[in-house]
Amino acid sequence: MATYDYPLLIKQLWHTPLACAPDQEIVYRGSLRYTYRDLRRRVSRLASSLHRSGVRAGDTVAVMDWDSHRYLECYFAVPMMGAVLMTVNTRLTPAQILYTLNHARADILLVHADFAPLVAELRARLNTVKKCILIGDGLPAPAAGISFAGEYEEWLALGDADYDFPDFDENTRATTFYTTATTGDPKGVYYSHRQLVLHTLATAAGLSSAPAGQRFHRGDVYMPLTPMFHVHAWGVPYVATMFGVKQVYPGRYAPDTLLRLIHDEKVTFSHCVPSLLRMVLSAAKAQGASLKGWKVVIGGSALPPALAQTALDLGVDIFAGYGLSETAPVLTLAQLRPEHADADAQTRLATLCCAGAPIPLVDLQIVDENMNTLPNDGQSAGEIAVRAPWLTRGYLHDEVASEQLWRGGCLHTQDIGAIDGQGYLHIRDRLKDVIKVAGEWVSSLELEHAIGQLPGVTEVAVIGVPDPRWGERPLALIVRAAPQATDEAAILAKLRESCDQGAISKHAVLTRIQFVDAIARTGVGKIDKKALRRQFI
Repeated sequence: MATYDYPLLIKQLWHTPLACAPDQEIVYRGSLRYTYRDLRRRVSRLASSLHRSGVRAGDTVAVMDWDSHRYLECYFAVPMMGAVLMTVNTRLTPAQILYTLNHARADILLVHADFAPLVAELRARLNTVKKCILIGDGLPAPAAGISFAGEYEEWLALGDADYDFPDFDENTRATTFYTTATTGDPKGVYYSHRQLVLHTLATAAGLSSAPAGQRFHRGDVYMPLTPMFHVHAWGVPYVATMFGVKQVYPGRYAPDTLLRLIHDEKVTFSHCVPSLLRMVLSAAKAQGASLKGWKVVIGGSALPPALAQTALDLGVDIFAGYGLSETAPVLTLAQLRPEHADADAQTRLATLCCAGAPIPLVDLQIVDENMNTLPNDGQSAGEIAVRAPWLTRGYLHDEVASEQLWRGGCLHTQDIGAIDGQGYLHIRDRLKDVIKVAGEWVSSLELEHAIGQLPGVTEVAVIGVPDPRWGERPLALIVRAAPQATDEAAILAKLRESCDQGAISKHAVLTRIQFVDAIARTGVGKIDKKALRRQFI
């Protein structure tokens, strides 16, 4: 009997939307619109044009673009033809971008006009790039000294709308991107078709399983606010396409543009880091704009309760999630359960701000330094170790770091956490960010949460600094809404109060306070404690 050995390939995500939602919209900045049927044809044309340009299975296609419909096309076309999609982190330094393109052995580069001058500077040192394709986006042709093999739309139009995507091994590498390492060069993280399909299915199940609120479903309108170069925009574009929902792509982030798109396109579901949410909320307050009905998943760093409460007050259905570049990334979601219906506001807020409960197929444990599993009692803290069928197998061309990542048969997150009796994960800190005061661990995140609750505190980051008596002591770097908004005495009083309540360590009262104008961030919007340590230690 002849059967079809169904490989888990990214192309299989297309069956349902084409059957059920072929006329659904894809929108770019409110000015360009086309349907899923059109999108699928453009995916075929892109693959055909890449093939015509010499791209073959196993080759790497790199992309430098803002969040756009073109990026979505690349998410599908490149891996579906058996090639590897490299999403270039355009917020890295020029030297790091050069390193990542060479390290990934990129064969062809699709580059937005805004980044063309940078590519022109790097072009002579790009060791493997054979051709560059310009993404014009309606802008004048760049004067930068670089030869382009074509302009994206013109080049795409020459492709075959009926390009045949073959079956192949589901373990074929589909994507590569780079995450900034704690030290040294960025590390390449890679995923196969099988891994991305399983992550899509599990994330879809997790996001859609909440009884009400904090859920993503076919009636939603989706707009990503996480850069598409970063961990596949948390994998949600794949979920959105599989669901067949309306998708809105904002291009370069600007508060006024984002608010306009949320209002005009009736966006109901997004995801972002806390700093971007803070920017949108501030713009909404200034304009008196309503955000009622907008659901937002926060990741990348902890969701401060004060920020979450501000979002809730503006009508945003806010909740946190947790994952890493190495986990594709979603591992947990902080959705409310039916038993929370009668819980008080403080309990509900605390639940929404924790890391959340594991999505399907995630085996997440808290372990000690000997890999012994600790109890789920909400108090026993250790490293978060995880297994799931979509976790990266390692770092590209780096066996030593890959073995360290997977020592003992689990992926080591380098995060300290605890799991409570209901299965919710609570992040205590990063291993490298824990502050050791007089031999006792002090969580920088818990200090940040306590200080962040004070009125007038806009942002806060806590790092450990050397101290001759205590070994280390916390240094709180604080951005105030205005110089008179709060002072050192008020902050230290808040820390003493939190200490008396048992919310933070007794050694937190040794915290030094320093007011700053801004806090350094990484290319994806996270607080850059590595940079802060260089600056203040």
